[in-house]
Amino acid sequence: MVSPGQKLKIEKLEKEVGDEVNFSEVLLLEKQKKLEIGDPLVKGAKVVGKVLSQGRADKLIVFKFKAKTRRRVKKGHRQAFTEVEIKTIEN
Repeated sequence: MVSPGQKLKIEKLEKEVGDEVNFSEVLLLEKQKKLEIGDPLVKGAKVVGKVLSQGRADKLIVFKFKAKTRRRVKKGHRQAFTEVEIKTIEN
């Protein structure tokens, strides 16, 4: 659940910093203390956000080891993300 002003790190989007992002697939909407549940989506609802930055998360180490065959594999992974600030929720 998101609210206006909230900042999120989501999967990388191909947008520039400062661009507007529209999320049209809304599953649940709270409006004046009433919940509106989509079937599967809420019709006419969308969330508008602004791209704040593009980045990559800290490195994670993936290490695989097989004892008797002396197999060792060490890999690193950095997940790319987009930081988005939620501006408005429209219905």
